[in-house]
Amino acid sequence: MNYVYALICLVMCACWSYIYVKTYQLSGYNTKKIFHSSIEFKLAFGDKNKIVFTKRLIRFIIVYLAIDYLLFLVINTYLLNDFLKVVDCTIVILFSPVVIILTHYILLPLELLIKLIYKKRAVKKLRSKKVIKIGITGSYGKTSTKNILAQILGKEYKVCLTPANYNTEMGVTKTILSKLDDEDVFIAEMGARHRGDIKALAEMVEPDYAILTTIGEQHIETFGSLGAIEETKNELTIYMKNDGVVFFSGDSKSNLKLYEKCSKKKYLTNSEQGYAYSKDIKCTPNGSEFTLVIGDEEARVKTKLLGKFNINNIVTASALGRYMGVSMRDITSAIRNLEPTPHRLELIKNSYFSILDDSYNSNLVGAKEALNVLSSFKGRKIVVTPGFVEMGEESSKANFTLGAWIADVADYILIMNETNKNYLLSGAISHNFNQRNIYFASSRREQTDIIAKLTCEGCVVLFENDLPDNFS
Repeated sequence: MNYVYALICLVMCACWSYIYVKTYQLSGYNTKKIFHSSIEFKLAFGDKNKIVFTKRLIRFIIVYLAIDYLLFLVINTYLLNDFLKVVDCTIVILFSPVVIILTHYILLPLELLIKLIYKKRAVKKLRSKKVIKIGITGSYGKTSTKNILAQILGKEYKVCLTPANYNTEMGVTKTILSKLDDEDVFIAEMGARHRGDIKALAEMVEPDYAILTTIGEQHIETFGSLGAIEETKNELTIYMKNDGVVFFSGDSKSNLKLYEKCSKKKYLTNSEQGYAYSKDIKCTPNGSEFTLVIGDEEARVKTKLLGKFNINNIVTASALGRYMGVSMRDITSAIRNLEPTPHRLELIKNSYFSILDDSYNSNLVGAKEALNVLSSFKGRKIVVTPGFVEMGEESSKANFTLGAWIADVADYILIMNETNKNYLLSGAISHNFNQRNIYFASSRREQTDIIAKLTCEGCVVLFENDLPDNFS
């Protein structure tokens, strides 16, 4: 009877634990984050992201449920009197975060071994091929620059690149093992949440070329300081090939600082004192036009991409492309045919109104550029935002600033969560924004209903940043 009862309780516990397991996966299998999310009850209740049943997660679920089942048997058989047996399922459910952490550490040696085996296979495969390797890191613009560079180099080379946000060790490993074949160039986007992350990726890939996009205070909550972010991003230049070539986007103080420190062959972009830059820029709601300068060559180019920030990404990618032998004519052609990276200042039009989808942006630099683009549109302007997270002590200041900037451009503001509500509201009010034009939503359904109420023919809706499921 105890076995049947334990099985029934296990099914009930599995249904409840779904939300904890989902939060655990979305946190990047981070035990510290799942602990804090559970304590603060900031769990992944939303439907924006769903569980992905990877082999790792399936292993985790099997062990997790096995531990739960044993707990039910022990509690029901040995530890509780008849009255308390009624609540043993509740007891196990309440301790779900503890069981998740316990399961994590039980499986950790196996997961590290599996990771090491796959990584060694990927490195062996990469070393066996005569392929030009390029690493791209930075705080902002990595994915856009990667995609732009791939289209430019595609004029002369066969290119393999890490897809979407595959910018971790396992993401790069998976790309090498599953996608790299007979290509001439391999482009690896390299992300970091902790010191040493870029070092591990650089030692694995051994890039011939490196690009450092704009460096700023994104993820400062994780790193602790801008200096720590700079040191981490600079790991790419230190641990790439000794005879490698580095391209620095000169659009931030951090980049200029690292450019001066770099002892390898290096080129500066987005600076008139550098190797490549843009001038005579004309930005419209339908795209941009500018003169591209690389060395002593110039070309007038047009692109569907919006905003000065995208122009900077184009310039840096074009500089490396030209260095690698792609002609200015082919670079110009590639730029003309560039498609926006999804959710990064992507313009989506319909017959009634337009959407500026900047939902994958989570920094002040990108938000300022998105608002500059929004200001170029005619008609009613609506901004939907949850503000910024993962900015540590800077969060209140950053969200106050964002609220003020939005107030200078928008006609209506829709704030999507409680986390940053007061900071965004205070910032908007400080710039004399009409409080009657500020709306709040706590769910996707509420958001949709309010947007339907506010939109009109010819208006523009900017989605600025998107909050993770485990924030409310």
